[in-house]
Amino acid sequence: MLVDRRRSAFPKEFLARVGMAWAIVCALLLAVNWSAISQQRFPDPDDIMRLVQVRDLIAGQGWFDLTQYRVDAANGGVAMHWSRLVDIPLVLVIAVLTPFVGADAAETAALIIVPLITLGIVMLLAARIAWRLLGDEEATLTSLVVALSIPVLFQLGPLRIDHHGWQIVCALVAVNGLMARSSKLGGWVIGAALAFWLSISVEGLPLAALFFGVLGLRWLRNRNERQWTIGAIQSLALVSVVLFGLTRGIGELATFCDAISPVHLAVFAWGAVVLTIVARFEPAPRGVILTGFALTGGGAVGLMLFAAPQCVAGGGFAELDPLVARYWHANVLEGMPIWRQSLTTALQYAVTPLIALIAAIRLAGRSHDWLRQFWADYAIILGGSLLVAVFVSRAGAVACVLAAPPLAWQLRGWLRAIRTMERPAPRLAAMAGVCCALLPAFPAMLLASAMPARASLGGAPDAPIKAADCRVQDSGAALADLPKGEIYAPFDIAPELLLVSGHSVVATGHHRGHEAMKVLLETALAPEAEARATLAARGTDYVAICPSLGEARMYAKIAPKGFVAALVKGEAPDWLEPVEVEGLSGLQMWRIKPE
Repeated sequence: MLVDRRRSAFPKEFLARVGMAWAIVCALLLAVNWSAISQQRFPDPDDIMRLVQVRDLIAGQGWFDLTQYRVDAANGGVAMHWSRLVDIPLVLVIAVLTPFVGADAAETAALIIVPLITLGIVMLLAARIAWRLLGDEEATLTSLVVALSIPVLFQLGPLRIDHHGWQIVCALVAVNGLMARSSKLGGWVIGAALAFWLSISVEGLPLAALFFGVLGLRWLRNRNERQWTIGAIQSLALVSVVLFGLTRGIGELATFCDAISPVHLAVFAWGAVVLTIVARFEPAPRGVILTGFALTGGGAVGLMLFAAPQCVAGGGFAELDPLVARYWHANVLEGMPIWRQSLTTALQYAVTPLIALIAAIRLAGRSHDWLRQFWADYAIILGGSLLVAVFVSRAGAVACVLAAPPLAWQLRGWLRAIRTMERPAPRLAAMAGVCCALLPAFPAMLLASAMPARASLGGAPDAPIKAADCRVQDSGAALADLPKGEIYAPFDIAPELLLVSGHSVVATGHHRGHEAMKVLLETALAPEAEARATLAARGTDYVAICPSLGEARMYAKIAPKGFVAALVKGEAPDWLEPVEVEGLSGLQMWRIKPE
């Protein structure tokens, strides 16, 4: 039977265990990713855009100015919805190291140090749950589970500097807040963590609502625990206002669905006021408390419907043009449901959290008093995070990291049972089962490797092709020597063109620039004469594509007689003049001749 054993927060022995595990994982990640690091092959175009944003900030762009002026420059640039909070650690590392190693080396160091520090924080916070509530061995196993989770490591590996890793940190801080002995302190920790999470990305709204649902249940179960909810909502409202002022300022008060806006602050403030008033009536009949909850939720929905109905209808992508939604958003697989993913990817996101959910329920059943409540709450949050991941796959990393502590407890039980087995065959089968629980996609990967490759465009094997295969950076110096102008380029390589040169691009894959994105798509699919007219009207100077990449091949498949299809086939129209630049590995570039 499990009992409450909440030990001191960060004792030396615990820090040594996690620190050793973190050091080993870092060494392995550096060894595995050294080639990508040395060539700066970023995992995702968003990481490149994050670095572009950081460079602009260091070069003097205003703290509150989040516009990318070299994207759709003809129309004044594109305002980004990203938070400056994620820029801060990158800028600090670069600023500290530049006087000692130079700007370029400092930037490279930041691309390694910041993600790995984020990984260390994640391992520390996840293992802390097991250390305080389960045991020493479970804490070590929790670090192992985190280190073996591919969705988690993808978001926390070298060069992965976008905001997803910090979202995982915020989720773990909030869960650690649930363990606090003081309901007031725990509530304020949870609310602050959720405020930072939502400031970084409003994708955290579903799980923020789930946390408040759990805290509301605590209030209903024990009226003396209402301070969890009150502290959390007050903290969320206050910290959100402070973060908005520090990162957005008072000059940008427009309503956005993809970032915290004044309407969201009003919703948080409404919740804080109503719930604080309701708490004043305690002790009160349960119906009064439920009415207060209903008034809080109904008022929040009413405020959103009144001030931002478009956010309720379609969220941050409500204003996307149908063409952009069909050919861009629907193909951003990380934002699609789990059933849109490959089998190996789906298994990585679903299996581990599902096993951990069952383990968390078992932990609740074996526990008493406060600990029983905690694991029941934990199971609700883990189950909710898994449900969110089913509909938005990139949220699966949060589910996977929350799965680590209960899965570690389950692994410990399995390993103990295996040690008692005398016959080798059952023992080997059981060990294989444990390996499949830790690496659920491995059997599917073996099966996929044994199957014959399918034919794809041009008869080549249907192998995954990423923007990293198009080495734009190999020709950065040569591109920079060209007269500055606008480049028409697919979404996947446009950020790298911004990174290595002073040119501008028509569009990148960021939805606030949906009007320019529509122009890019229409041009890609249009006949070459129509494409020429569009580019001439914009004053575009260059065209660049990587014919082997999936995006260009997709356009060619959709419109076989379109502009990009002709470029993929090597049939460039005569109004394009090839630009011969050494080192353009995989990248083809043309200068648009004057009419």
